Amino acid sequence: MSHTGDTEDIVTLLAPRLAHFAGAARTEHVTRAAQEMRIPQSTLSRSLARLEADLGVDLFARRGRTVSLTRAGRTFLASVERALAEIGRAADEVRADADPAAGKVAFGFLHTMGAETVPGLIQAFHADHPHVRFSLVQNYSEAMLERLRAGELDLCLTSPVPDAPDLVARRLDEQKLRLVVPAHHRLAGRRRVRLAEAADESFVTLEPGYGLRRITDALCREAGFTPRVAFEGEEAETLRGLVAAGLGVALLPPPPVPRPGVVELTVTAPRAVREIGVAWLDGHPDTPPVAAFKKFLLSKRGKLLPD
Repeated sequence: MSHTGDTEDIVTLLAPRLAHFAGAARTEHVTRAAQEMRIPQSTLSRSLARLEADLGVDLFARRGRTVSLTRAGRTFLASVERALAEIGRAADEVRADADPAAGKVAFGFLHTMGAETVPGLIQAFHADHPHVRFSLVQNYSEAMLERLRAGELDLCLTSPVPDAPDLVARRLDEQKLRLVVPAHHRLAGRRRVRLAEAADESFVTLEPGYGLRRITDALCREAGFTPRVAFEGEEAETLRGLVAAGLGVALLPPPPVPRPGVVELTVTAPRAVREIGVAWLDGHPDTPPVAAFKKFLLSKRGKLLPD
């Protein structure tokens, strides 16, 4: 039998008795300890005897109802007190996070929503929930969904809207994508363009695995061509910089502020949009602050993004 299995078994067995042990060690009197812990003295005495039997070590020297720690008991107490303090801190932390008025929400979102959309959402939510705290994570869709499944995130804004049996996802809005070209490009004098007119261009795109990359590939395919990818990156504004430098064209959502050196063209065909949705783990219980923020996000359907 492995030592790991033995350790797990004995921890499961001992954990309920550690507080009894610490209380008796603190008072050095079984009756007073039982009164302080509001349990019958007989229950405490049995708990201590079982603890010693499970460990195979005498933790107390007894004189009537008065007890004093043995050397083994003193050694054990130091670790038990640290363990109980850590459990107490953990309990305080999770209770604080679940506090309806001042808890915490772990919220993930796409890089392209970090400049304006998410700060605006949190500002509006804080009007009615001023003390709720946020742990914010920016990442691409697949990475956020992994963290959602790992329990590290409560909610995430993502695109495309995921379709998976273990997730619940709701479409909130859609965002128009534009063909971004260098300021001196042959198409820069236009306001509208069919995507097929860029079939011979070099494209700068996000890396494979990013939702916007999948959408770009699908739209180009719908327009009748496979994009010739010159550069791949991890962040939309870096791609805009590459376009401004004349290194290609890109399909991107609107920028937070206009960028010099590029022209942003409306794509008339095919319909160039990406859906934005909110996702959470199916069956995962919500703390009150998470439930409040989820309700708030769902109230933003069709109004999440500026027109």
